[in-house]
Amino acid sequence: MRTFDYSPYYRATVGFDRMFNLLDSVAGQGNANGYPPYNIEKAGENAYRIVMAVAGFSDSELNLTQKENELLVSGKAAPNADGEKEFLYRGIAGRDFERRFQLADHVKVTGAKLANGLLTIELQREIPEEKKARAISIVADAAKPVLTN
Repeated sequence: MRTFDYSPYYRATVGFDRMFNLLDSVAGQGNANGYPPYNIEKAGENAYRIVMAVAGFSDSELNLTQKENELLVSGKAAPNADGEKEFLYRGIAGRDFERRFQLADHVKVTGAKLANGLLTIELQREIPEEKKARAISIVADAAKPVLTN
């Protein structure tokens, strides 16, 4: 695996150190096995959706946790109640998993549902009013203060 050095960008940017740390952590996650497979969809201007293929898992065997800007999706298969089955071929993976997603600032999980072997996680970006863009007035002559009522 090839590593990328972000240090030249640090000297030309201010306040982006969190983004470069995030890129480093994503590059080193090691989820190379790709299990379970998933899609990330844009569902609207500020809405997103993660769809994971979790065939064989029930809702009680899945766990979703959001802590700050990280979403953790994990699955732990329940032990087989009717004893060990003898498989001639096993193509449906039923192994335990843990998948982490780094979320952008102000992105929250708004819901999740399991249907037809697909876990759908709904996400919404909710930017607080104080973080939204605002117009700033420009004073033409700094010597004469402008009074507003």
